[in-house]
Amino acid sequence: MNFDLTPEQIAFQDAVRGFARAQLADGALERAHDPRYSFDLARKLAGQGLLGIIMPEADGGAGGTLMDAVIAIQELAMVCPKSADVVQAGNFGAIRTFAEYATAEQKAKWLPGFLSGDALIGLGMSEPGAGSEVTALQTSAVADGDDYVINGTKVFSTHSADATLYLVYVRFEPGLNGIGSVLIERGTPGLTIGKPSTFMSGEQWCQLYFEDCRIPKANVLLGEGGFKKQIAGFNVERIGNSSRSLAVGRHAFTVARDHVLERKQFGRPIAEFQGLQWQFAEAAVKMESAQMLLYRAATNADKGLPSAYETSMAKFACNQAGYEAANLAVQAMGATGYSSEAIVEYCFRRTRGWMIAGGSTEILKNRIAEEVFGRRFDQRPPRA
Repeated sequence: MNFDLTPEQIAFQDAVRGFARAQLADGALERAHDPRYSFDLARKLAGQGLLGIIMPEADGGAGGTLMDAVIAIQELAMVCPKSADVVQAGNFGAIRTFAEYATAEQKAKWLPGFLSGDALIGLGMSEPGAGSEVTALQTSAVADGDDYVINGTKVFSTHSADATLYLVYVRFEPGLNGIGSVLIERGTPGLTIGKPSTFMSGEQWCQLYFEDCRIPKANVLLGEGGFKKQIAGFNVERIGNSSRSLAVGRHAFTVARDHVLERKQFGRPIAEFQGLQWQFAEAAVKMESAQMLLYRAATNADKGLPSAYETSMAKFACNQAGYEAANLAVQAMGATGYSSEAIVEYCFRRTRGWMIAGGSTEILKNRIAEEVFGRRFDQRPPRA
C-alpha cells in the first residue's frame, strides 16, 4: 500500500510549513503558556484558510479532506503547538458535529464567525457523574411552548472559558434514545459560567451551570435519537486528537535530538552514548508506526464513514508514541527540559492530557478488543 502524499498534498504541506516558520515561530513558547484561546491567532489562521478545511465550500469551508487537516495540524505543531490547537478547534470536535447536523438557519447564524476566527464553539458533554459513561448524563431539556428549559451542569468542557456558543449534550427523555444536543449562546439567561480551573497542561475550563436556562426550539441541533450520530463524530474527533498528540511529541523529540547532538558531558556529545541512542531509536519506530495508523484512519475516513476500530487504534498508538517521545525529550534534556523555558515540558504535559481526552487509552483498548474478539463487551454490571 502506498502511504506517500500526493503532489497536491505535498504542495499544501510545503505551504503550511512555510507559513508556520515565517509567521508563527516567534512567540510560540509564549502562546503555549497562555491558558486562554487566542482569537487573534485564530483570525490569522483563518486568513490562510486553515479553519474549515474539511467543510464544504458551500458552507464557507475549503472543501478539503481529513488528510489535509491532519497535514495542517502536524506542520503547525512542529513550529507552534498552540496553533495546532486552534486548527483542531476549527475543524474537529464540536464544530464538526455542528457543520454536519446544523440546519441552514443555524449555519447562517453561527458558522461564518467560527470560520473567520471571530467566534468559538465549545462542547458541554461530561458531567460530575457522567464521564466515560456519557449515557448517564442528567442535564435535562424540557419542552415548554416554543422553548426548551435546560437544567444541569457540565464539567471539563472544551473551550468553556472562551466559547461564544456551546454545543450541549442533553436528555430529552429517559433512555439512550432520549439523548440529543442543543446550542446555547454565551450570555443566555440561566447559564452561569463558573470560575476557571486549570488542567495540568495549563489549559483552563469552567463548570457550566444551567438553571431554568430557556432556549428556543430552533436551537436544537440533534433531538431525541441523536445520540448515536453525535458519538459517531468522535471517530473523526479522534483523528484530530491523534494528529496533535503525535506531532507535539515529535516536536519535543526533534528539540531534544538537536540538544543531545550539541550537549557535551564526559568530553563528548551525549548523543554518542548508546543508552540515549537506543531510546531515540525506539521512540522513532513508535512514532513512524503511529503515523501509518493515523494515515490509514484518515485516508479510509475520507472514503466514507470513519472506522471506530481504525480511529481507536490510531489514537491509542499516537497517544502512546507522542507521550513517550515527549517524556524522553524531558529526560534527555535534564533540568533544561524540565524547565518552563523549554517547550518540551509543555509538550510532555500536553501529550499526557490527550491520553485522557477524547476517549481514554483504556476505553480505546476496550473498543479494539471488541474488534479482536468479534463481540461487544458491556462495561455495565448485569441487570437483575
